[in-house]
Amino acid sequence: MPPANSSSSAAPNAAPAKGNQYAQIFANRRIAAMLVLGFASGLPLALSTGTLQAWLTVAGINIKTIGFFALAGLPYTFKFVWAPLLDRFEPKWFGGTRRKVWLVITQLLLAVACFVMATLDPQSSITSLGVCAVAIAFLSASQDVVFDAYRNDLLNAEERGAGAAVSVLGYRLAMLVSGGLLLILADQWLGWQGAYRAMGVVFLLLALVSIAAPTIASDYRPTSSAKTELVGFFAMLVTGGAVFYLLHSLPWSSVIGDAANNRFGKLAVDTLTMLAAFVAAMLVARKVGFPSFVAPWDAFFARKHAAWLLGLIVLYKLGDAFAGALSTTFLIRGVGFTATEVGSVNKVLGLIATIVGALLGGVWLATRPLWSSLMLFGILQAISNFGYWLLAIMPKDFTLMAIAIGFENLCGGLGTAAFVAFLMALTDKRFSAAQFALLSALAAVGRVYVGPAAGVLVEAYGWPSFFVMTVIAALPGLLLLAWLKRTIEAVSDGSSLTESSSQA
Repeated sequence: MPPANSSSSAAPNAAPAKGNQYAQIFANRRIAAMLVLGFASGLPLALSTGTLQAWLTVAGINIKTIGFFALAGLPYTFKFVWAPLLDRFEPKWFGGTRRKVWLVITQLLLAVACFVMATLDPQSSITSLGVCAVAIAFLSASQDVVFDAYRNDLLNAEERGAGAAVSVLGYRLAMLVSGGLLLILADQWLGWQGAYRAMGVVFLLLALVSIAAPTIASDYRPTSSAKTELVGFFAMLVTGGAVFYLLHSLPWSSVIGDAANNRFGKLAVDTLTMLAAFVAAMLVARKVGFPSFVAPWDAFFARKHAAWLLGLIVLYKLGDAFAGALSTTFLIRGVGFTATEVGSVNKVLGLIATIVGALLGGVWLATRPLWSSLMLFGILQAISNFGYWLLAIMPKDFTLMAIAIGFENLCGGLGTAAFVAFLMALTDKRFSAAQFALLSALAAVGRVYVGPAAGVLVEAYGWPSFFVMTVIAALPGLLLLAWLKRTIEAVSDGSSLTESSSQA
């Protein structure tokens, strides 16, 4: 029989042991690199969106022109198209591997783009400014692709949660710098050209940090010629663009009548047009030969439940996206808060809660299984939407708004940490850049399409019923997650694609 005090003597040692485990995971050079490179990944976003919009507004550019600048963000949507080329081609500089070298290249070019932008005047060089904005967005999206692949290749399975959390922290801090602090600097001290020049200097410093980042041992060897890859890439690009242009130019009003003029009809036409263009591009890529694009798809679909896993990627954060689609409109118009009140709570408290949630999620994932974490955080994400429901049925209360927004963003941060770790677990390291870009683009599908549906549901049923529906919208993802339990457990344990499908 064990001594009577054995359990009590073991308890004091359990906490230090777990603390040491957390310290080993979080306090290492690989995780530190995730913080800095996550910061580098988030820094350019506002430079081609919100901060640029503020500059154009102050410069007196008309609202129609400013609206067109939103198109500069298109590279973020289509980054999966050229991501395979970042997998295939490996520059050999300063002893780095393809991930580190591409990181340095994109950061140096971002510095150049910022320096060029700092020489332009919106009143006299609006076209050149637009070209620079698209270039920054393209380079930023490319840096995202490489960083996601680098993180996936660098981190061990037990470090994925911590890496995802610290990356989110760095990314959000960068958005504060380029989307908030930079506006103050431009307005009070540096001017807009000086602000962009300062960002160019920051990117030069980040490139030096990337050179010093941990190097990943790689035995990568290309299996196809550069000519084959480039011919396949341009054939796919031209075909997809041509099919989209032709279908988009058709007189849809004469084909489907008045439905072509309402927003759901337009959304359906645009969706089918993009889908047809994508299918045509895929067929040409396979026919002509674009191995770096086709091989990642073939590898992923070698899994028995690949299609269901793709469905889970779309559905897991759908309820969360539904609730957030019209949250600002709800708080201002539905409840009656001022824009200042909503901005202070949403931007400050919401951001802090998201960062805390992501970090707590990383700590949790450091010692707990991925599937159970996804399930717990998915349930919390769904429950957190009831906070908005309470706001919709209760009298206006600032404290209740702060609690609802704080809890919803906290749970969203937890879910994001687990979700990014899930995408990392699904990614085959042979095709890290291409597969993660494809999966993350697919994850954005839900966020794109919930907006129109959310508006119609609110008009038809009112705010209280709508937020109950957002909770219901989270259930299909949770049910699919439960059904895929064994598959996800196998993948998170590091099993191969084929093994994980056989165990499902």
